[in-house]
Amino acid sequence: MTLNTDLKAQLIAEFQATEDRLNGASRTPFFQRKKEALLTFEKLGFPTIRHEEWKYSNVKGLINQGFDFHAPGQVTAADVDALQIPNLEGNVLYFVNGVFQPELSVVISPENQLLILNFAQAAKQFPELIEQHFAKYADYSDNAFTALNTAFAQHGVFIHVPDGAMVEMPVILRFISDARVQNVASQPRNLIVLGHRADVKVAESFRTLGNNAAFTNIVTEVILGEEAHFEYYKVQDESDKAYHIGTTHIQHGRASQSYSVTVSINGGFIRNNLNLVLDGERCDAHMYGLYLPNERQHVDNHTLVVHAQPNCESSELYKGILYDKSTGVFNGKIFVKQDAQKTNAYQSCRNVLASPDASMNTKPQLEIYADDVKCSHGTTTGQLNEEAMFYLQSRGIPKDKARALLMQAFAQDVIEKMRIPAMKQYLEGLIVEKIGEI
Repeated sequence: MTLNTDLKAQLIAEFQATEDRLNGASRTPFFQRKKEALLTFEKLGFPTIRHEEWKYSNVKGLINQGFDFHAPGQVTAADVDALQIPNLEGNVLYFVNGVFQPELSVVISPENQLLILNFAQAAKQFPELIEQHFAKYADYSDNAFTALNTAFAQHGVFIHVPDGAMVEMPVILRFISDARVQNVASQPRNLIVLGHRADVKVAESFRTLGNNAAFTNIVTEVILGEEAHFEYYKVQDESDKAYHIGTTHIQHGRASQSYSVTVSINGGFIRNNLNLVLDGERCDAHMYGLYLPNERQHVDNHTLVVHAQPNCESSELYKGILYDKSTGVFNGKIFVKQDAQKTNAYQSCRNVLASPDASMNTKPQLEIYADDVKCSHGTTTGQLNEEAMFYLQSRGIPKDKARALLMQAFAQDVIEKMRIPAMKQYLEGLIVEKIGEI
């Protein structure tokens, strides 16, 4: 799995230079965990297609390029205005090349509902809380990109919702890669902690400016207290030269609920890892995904749901429409531990190949060690329904219009799960625009 590249050597040398400048701070538990992650990355190296988890997603095009991991970016208020989502209200935080931009951001929720700090601030102000949770859930032992992000964790956001707090306005994290001057890279690290019966909606949005390559390696860890409710939305509308590798881990406490929607509109190379551990009784988790690659775009969704305790439910629906010479991957695994009796788990992946040159690789998996469970999974990949096409055309609808209507209806099953109205309306427009253009 080890692959010696200039990028790998650059990153290792940069970490060592940072360690030399820290003096006594390098002995803190926080930094020692980062150092352990760096050693793991050094041992693993970047994955190749010989690694089972990366069999269909080749990162060679990424690691053979050079990136500036410290490019400041020159995003102005005018640039932000051009990227606005109409009628979106909430706590909107902007990050440029991974770095928080307070002058562009707005936080409107009161502090007794919501604490928001950039990750570096949180590490200084709440070291015990960071030590309690940081890198305890997103496993980096066999994931080079998660190990790399952990080693360089500095930028990103820390969100804490105290016991009983219901955050009325969503938290929108808008990540912008400013690649107008050079190839840029960023490694945001987010930590979200919900207390007992806390409730919040969090959305991550990703955009690219410029024609150079951009690499985003992001890790988000979410810890749900007992009976907490968490909604998570991820929207990717990046450039054809954007590489995005993201890992989100949601750790469930007793009777907690999570609800997630991942929508990939554009991006040259996208890998989304969504991992959930239901580590308390009566947990409930719902996962939805939609991807629309075209040209030579590549979208890979890896999901993992671990049922660790009894009387929990999970459901999963991912749908894809693939155009031109694009490729897609779906690898979904449900793991039911021996103690997780009375588990109810459902998984489905459905895909439409809109071009004979498009390809989709699916691998649904069930691994069950309990005997009193209800689990099912399934995947389908095919063409549009010819009978439906014929019906619409027989009603006087032109072929191209009929095709677009069926594609939109297919995608709507996921888009309607978006519970932030402004984002839902915006996404509907993007999908209609993309489907109509192709």
